Amino acid sequence: MLTPLIAQLDGARAPWLPGYRVKMLDGNWIAASERRRKVWREVQAGALPGQSLVVSEPTAGLVSEVLPCEDGHAPERSMLGQVLETVPAHALWRQDRHGCPCAFLCTIDNRDAGCITRQHEGLPFEGVTTLRPGGRIETSQVAEQRVQVRDAQGQAHLCRRIRVTLDQAPRDGDRVLYMRTNLPLRQASATRVARFYRKRWTLETAFQHLAAYFHAEINPLGYPKAALFGLCLAWVADNMLAVVMAALRSVHGATMDQNLSLYDVANDMAQTYQGMMIAIPEGAWRVFSRRRPAEMVATLRVLAQKVRLKAYRKNPQGPKKPRPKREKITKMPHVSPAKLRKKRQVSAVAN
Repeated sequence: MLTPLIAQLDGARAPWLPGYRVKMLDGNWIAASERRRKVWREVQAGALPGQSLVVSEPTAGLVSEVLPCEDGHAPERSMLGQVLETVPAHALWRQDRHGCPCAFLCTIDNRDAGCITRQHEGLPFEGVTTLRPGGRIETSQVAEQRVQVRDAQGQAHLCRRIRVTLDQAPRDGDRVLYMRTNLPLRQASATRVARFYRKRWTLETAFQHLAAYFHAEINPLGYPKAALFGLCLAWVADNMLAVVMAALRSVHGATMDQNLSLYDVANDMAQTYQGMMIAIPEGAWRVFSRRRPAEMVATLRVLAQKVRLKAYRKNPQGPKKPRPKREKITKMPHVSPAKLRKKRQVSAVAN
């Protein structure tokens, strides 16, 4: 419903790979909740109300599918069967190593879809060629080889195995990453695949925005169904924000959102909504439900022209200061800020 609206607004971002509809798959665990339910009051470990697999389309900025699961400890692979039912042709899937079972990759290949996924250590494969240099990107060296994997029926599926050697180790410590893709070389070189995978943080950043802007993870919601329902409502609000951003891009330019603070926009939406519900009668909103997409596009563009972008500009921070060496005090577990401040003032006067 919202995808055609964004298309008519001409507010979608530039496609990542022409000819493919990019879909990103990632898991999201709801944070531990309060101990309101009787079943875990006597358990010391934190309780996870649930999790979900989320499919987003970064070009439109929308979340297209949310697959909820009440079991917070269920592995992501157990939910991939539901994702396979939604795989269309000519879609390009990007998922992490947890979404890399052989059956999932082979099903995507059978449906004329593409995939770029980080290789799981347990994925079996047969080497067809040896690793050869594939070039270099900004932060790493790239190499690739051709391999094949077999599905449950024994049918072989050819794909490319790409090795990315990072210049610096990330937080998890893995300097060498392996990725799988069934995209042909003429469409995506090894360096292009590596750059594409660097955009993996797009959806994870959306999870952070969801918690910060729309309070998606409500701590008292310990009941799994309630917690997952609240999460899905937050995704609906995030999709509405995507439509707003598309309308702004269609009027103020495609690079407009580079200097726009999403936090300020979402905060203004949340604060203004309650006042509008009080000041404007409910019947006045029903006119929008009867409008055709073309009429809605015209209205959104008129409203977007009246937005003062200066009020929502980002305030970028300067370069981070180096972390000072901290004095270790073994005798006292706490210090007095008042005494430290007074000591510093006395030292400054003396100098």
